[in-house]
Amino acid sequence: MKIKFAAAAAAALSLCGPVQAEANLDALLAKEETTLDSIPSARFARLFQGNRKNRHAKGEIVEFSNNWLDQRPQATGDAQFQCLAQALYFEARGETVKGQFAVAEVIMNRVASKQFPNTACGVVNQGTGRKYQCQFTYTCDGHKEIIAEKRAYERVSKVARVVLDGIETKLTDGATYYHTTAVRPRWSRSFTQTARIGVHKFYRDDRYRTASN
Repeated sequence: MKIKFAAAAAAALSLCGPVQAEANLDALLAKEETTLDSIPSARFARLFQGNRKNRHAKGEIVEFSNNWLDQRPQATGDAQFQCLAQALYFEARGETVKGQFAVAEVIMNRVASKQFPNTACGVVNQGTGRKYQCQFTYTCDGHKEIIAEKRAYERVSKVARVVLDGIETKLTDGATYYHTTAVRPRWSRSFTQTARIGVHKFYRDDRYRTASN
């Protein structure tokens, strides 16, 4: 908005004399003020409040404990938040808090990678529709997703909120894949193992590096 106003002001000065230029500037200022006044105050406040939250969040230190999560406010959000929270519930609710953050980190590493969709929902639902051919088994195993453990969901939702708010954990060194220690999929031999947290091993495909690496 300010750039457009500056360009218009410059045009007003260059195309007319001093007296007319002053009149044109007065008119532009009045129009600019009217435009700003037309923005709902709540929306205007959110534009700046969101930036303050992100700056604060990125400097926060995560404690990998249920006690730390329980002290955080109830987590809410849009569709991307819901996709990430549900993925953490069905994929990692039995993991340690650190393990849950690591799985969330993998999903967001995929979002940042050109190899995968660029949203949390896109990543989580990639391949869904083909039984057992998706990226996250719970989305294509033929079973209805039912959130029965409310307390567990509340906690993983807070993990999702923390990650989406920009707090960095840096647990997996850019990993975009993981599997449980109970199996050894063929693809794991082609990738670089970056971490082992809880019952999961994490891997990075060095042919594709995320924006954060």
